[in-house]
Amino acid sequence: MSALSALPFLKPIHLRSPQSSPGGQRRHTLPASEFRCLSPEDAVSVFEIEREAFISVSGDCPLHLDEIRHFLNLCPELSLGWFEEGRLVAFIIGSLWDQDRLSQAALTLHKPRGTAVHIHVLAVHRTFRQQGKGSILMWRYLQYLRCLPFARRALLMCEDFLVPFYQKCGFEALGPCEVTVGELAFIEMQHPVRGHAFMRRNSGC
Repeated sequence: MSALSALPFLKPIHLRSPQSSPGGQRRHTLPASEFRCLSPEDAVSVFEIEREAFISVSGDCPLHLDEIRHFLNLCPELSLGWFEEGRLVAFIIGSLWDQDRLSQAALTLHKPRGTAVHIHVLAVHRTFRQQGKGSILMWRYLQYLRCLPFARRALLMCEDFLVPFYQKCGFEALGPCEVTVGELAFIEMQHPVRGHAFMRRNSGC
């Protein structure tokens, strides 16, 4: 059983399966939702969402198609996709890092002995934005990381305007990141994923 399937309590109430009505008919008020780790076969769908989300804002993507395939081959267990009726609507891709802070090498490397999960990208399909899906997906992802015995904290880098969003997700700013992409500068942020012993004991992890 995967760590995700062992966490039924993590599905928000409004995403649970429709309940049967008194007449025995099932109420279909929302599309069926599924959260699962991504596979290399999902790479093209991932890239299409990412390209639309980022190129219009920054002119570039955090991960290009070959890099997406690279991480989904090396560490698919550190990714999470949200599917509605089989369609990918939002995703996160991560890898492991073995230093206190991110460096330029963290953009392309996966360090199997690392204890920090570097979140490379979170993106939501354009037709599903402004619905809180990014926050829900990040919450699900952080809960999932708590079930991975090697994960101690999550790291990410973002532009200034995204800092309030990640702070609402529980991340704290560490200061300027040494990583640059062209003329873009970033703030580095972290979130602890250990120290939640009660949750782990009662989550089936």
